[in-house]
Formats: sequence, structure tokens, C-alpha cells
Amino acid sequence: MDTIASLFSFITTPVSWIIVQFHSLYGAVFGPDSGWAWGLSIVSLVILIRICLIPLFVKQIKATRGMQALQPKMKAIQERYKNDKQRQSEEMMKLYKETGTNPLASCLPILAQSPFFFALYHVLANISDGKKIGAMDQQLVDSAREAKIFGAPIAAKFMDSPEKVEALGATLMDVRIVTAVMIIMMSLSQFYTQRQLMQKNVDLSVKTPFMQQQKMLMYIFPVIFAVMGINFPVGVLVYWLTTNLWTMGQQMYVINQNPTPGSMAQDQYLTRLLKHISSHGDVKGRSKKKVVADIVAKGPDRNDNERKFISALTKQGMAAQADGSVTKSVEPTADSDAASGGAAKRQQPKRQSKSQRQSPTKPSPKK
Repeated sequence: MDTIASLFSFITTPVSWIIVQFHSLYGAVFGPDSGWAWGLSIVSLVILIRICLIPLFVKQIKATRGMQALQPKMKAIQERYKNDKQRQSEEMMKLYKETGTNPLASCLPILAQSPFFFALYHVLANISDGKKIGAMDQQLVDSAREAKIFGAPIAAKFMDSPEKVEALGATLMDVRIVTAVMIIMMSLSQFYTQRQLMQKNVDLSVKTPFMQQQKMLMYIFPVIFAVMGINFPVGVLVYWLTTNLWTMGQQMYVINQNPTPGSMAQDQYLTRLLKHISSHGDVKGRSKKKVVADIVAKGPDRNDNERKFISALTKQGMAAQADGSVTKSVEPTADSDAASGGAAKRQQPKRQSKSQRQSPTKPSPKK
């Protein structure tokens, strides 16, 4: 880990400078040597990085939507080459290349923040050894080295020796309890975030290699971070737990407001939208109108959730318009049916009584 972190040493100066700036702010409130001042500085570093990564997150969402747009073509390839897995994979890769789609786009935020993560690890490793690093002079290094979060120094690790932990002014029991709890929370938040994505925001009608990769990541990532976490300083665990919680909240917002077409989340969103329309008699809000307009524009290409939504509107006597608004539908009348070429009802003969059917027909008299 130390070798990998050293590869990103070029970014340690800006990372340490940002931490120092936040520390000067929180230090004025909690005290310069407080664990809260240093811990909140790391949390603020995460928030700042994730705000800067929002454009990349938007790009990730667009890439994911591009994958969803390819679902019909993927399904056709699967059916055509269902007995030839190798040819199926080749055609999938060809489709990705032709459309410029990247099935691993969901990993972009993790890859983008990796340099900051390893730079922070490099900073905390130097703090643990009492060495100056980046924008942190010896006085700040000593202050950070002695700062504790729930009794555990921010530079201590789960696997540190009792002597090293004692030199940091703490006990091995405190360090291992705090790090173990944070590792478990970090792994669980990672698993929940990925599981939420797979269960609610994926179109399960089409099985693709992309879905299999996401399913593997759901189990692999938490295990990787749990194993690696025992070698992370407490400060790095604070960083990664914070970024996991940010990702979870960000994903919940996207799932609720911009769900994947054909997913369970879309069905839930359209159910809420239907209640909203029933209450207001129209669509309120630009984003909601765009959703309705997109559904109308799809026409016969709507998925099951969207067809159910349109059908529910019709049952309530409403009709979705191309601009995303909703109007009261006009009930058809007999005149409108005739004018539109509707077939007239065939006139039924008058029903005879039993006595009339049994009595013989009298011949007409001859003149």
C-alpha cells in the first residue's frame, strides 16, 4: 500500500494544503489539537472532491442511460447467438465500439478520486511517522499525530503493533474497536449502495454482461475494502466512509428522481407521478413534464411501466400530451362514432311470443 501511495506523492501537497485550510477553520471552533478538527477537515476534503466530481457523475449517468438505450439490440444479439457465447460477446463488444458506450462507466468516480485517496494515505502515513509532508510543517504534523477520534489516533491502523499505538498515546483495544466498526460500516455502505442499484435501478428484462459485472462488483468491492481496511489509518477510514455515504445519498436521489427505464424504481416513480397528477389535475414541474413528454414520444416503444402509466391516466379520464402536460380526455359519443366511421348497430328483429310462433300462418283470401 505504501508503494502505491508513493506513486501519487505528486498530489500530496494540494491535498495536505486543503486539509490545513479546513483545519484552521475547525481548529478555531474545536481547538487546533482536537480530533474533531482534524476529522472534520478530512470529511470536508471528501465533500469538496465529490462536488468537483459532479460533472463526471453526470457523465456516468448519461453513459448508463446509453447502455439502457442499447438494451433492445443487446437482447437481439443474445437471441441470435444464444448457442454461441463467444460470438455473442464479440457482437456485444462490437456494439459498444460502434456506439461509443463504455460498460464500465460506473467505475469512473472511483477511479477519478483514487489519486486523492492514496495521496491522503501518504499524508497520514507520514503523520504516523512524525515526518513533515506537503503543506504540513512539523507543528501541524505533531498536532495531527496526537489527535484522536473516539480514542483512536487518526494515523493509527488496525494492524499496528501495541508499541506503535502506545507511542501515539492510545491503547490497542481502542484502535481496533474504532477501526473494526468503521471497516464494517464502510463495507456495508458499499454493499448496500451497489445492491440498491441492482435491485431498483436496473432493467431486469434483459440480461447483459454489464449486469453480470455490476453483480460481481456488488460482492467483490465490499470484500476488497474490508481486507484492505485493516491497513488503512483511521483518517483514511473516515475518508472512505464519508465518500461511501455521499455516494449512497447521491444514488438514492438519482433513483428517486431519474430512474432507469424498465426498472422497479421507474415503476415506483410513475406511481408517485400518477398520484401527483390525480391531486393537481395536471403535471407540475419542468422535470415531471419532461418525463411525461418522453413517454409520449416513445409511442409503441414504451416499456411495461410506461404503458401501465398511460393506461392508468386513460382510466382516470386523462390524456398525456406531447409537451408533457395532461388534459381531460373527451368521451366518445354516438355522433362522433358515426362521424368517425364507426359501424352502426345492427337492428334486431322484434321477438315473437310462443303462441305467435306456434299459430299457423293463414293464407290471404283470394279475390
